[in-house]
Amino acid sequence: MPPTINAINPSQGPTTGGTTVTLTGTGMAGATAVRFASSNAASFTLISDTQITAVSPARAAGAVAVVVVHPTGNSNSVTFTYVVAQVPVITGVAPSNGPTSGGTSVTLTGTGFTGATTVTFAGAPATSFMVNSPTQITAVTPAGSAGAAVVTVTTPGGTSAPNAFFFYAAPPVLNAAAPAQGPTAGGVVVTLTGTNLLNASTVRFGSTNAISFTVVSATQITATAPPGTGSSPITVITPGGTSNPVAFTYVATPTLTALVPSSGPTSAGTVVTLTGTNLASASAVTFGGTAASFTVVSDTQITALAPAGPAGPVTVAVTTVGGTSPGPTYTRVAGPGI
Repeated sequence: MPPTINAINPSQGPTTGGTTVTLTGTGMAGATAVRFASSNAASFTLISDTQITAVSPARAAGAVAVVVVHPTGNSNSVTFTYVVAQVPVITGVAPSNGPTSGGTSVTLTGTGFTGATTVTFAGAPATSFMVNSPTQITAVTPAGSAGAAVVTVTTPGGTSAPNAFFFYAAPPVLNAAAPAQGPTAGGVVVTLTGTNLLNASTVRFGSTNAISFTVVSATQITATAPPGTGSSPITVITPGGTSNPVAFTYVATPTLTALVPSSGPTSAGTVVTLTGTNLASASAVTFGGTAASFTVVSDTQITALAPAGPAGPVTVAVTTVGGTSPGPTYTRVAGPGI
């Protein structure tokens, strides 16, 4: 019984030939040729009793009948249409940028992509590519140098004009974060300095995105820290990849649990020992809002000189990177009258 053909894919190709078509049907085992009108296929491969692949020969534009030649007789015919090969044109590249390390999946849009044999980025072949349709190709970028890379597509009709570009971005580098500490409640604005920071899409504190950020220049970003705890290295993500981390530490709110002594004269100079927690980064000690000179002894102890003031109780507070403590009371006592 002669073979039958149910489908041909693709059903068209350039007049220059070279299109690999897949014929599906039945009874194909033992086929001796595949013909496009009166011309034999440039080559063919019997995949199975139900499938053959064949490479179209060159022919003039127009529709031709394709048949499978078999000792039992020729198959029915299916139509393959020859079209004049177009010079491909690229009208879009998306995304239009990615890292110099390559690996970005890019969608090219345009016309005349049928039968594409090569896709290049700055002359380097794409790692891989797939012709999705005559107007679309997906390609994976090879590694490249920072800057603009001309993208071209080559088909039997020629090579596209060098007017489509993919921009390779160098990986971002962070040098410093200032300040490098902030309260666990977040909200501190951190200035990041480095290189290749343009087009940043994300700034992260640990695994948490910044509340907001602004790209000031290629060397500077300002970012508002989210709430967090402990060590949370900062990284920046751009089309060039993810930066190295720079240190940032969340500091807990300070607490004061005791004052020794808890009272003294209205005159200045009484040495008061403050005990509590998270005191190491203290930047201010106040007695009723009046600044006092102080020395940080440890994360749990500060010595301060009580400033002069009127008799009566005042609140003592410590301010650190982590915030301001709720304070205990220090009482000034007036000296005896005469």
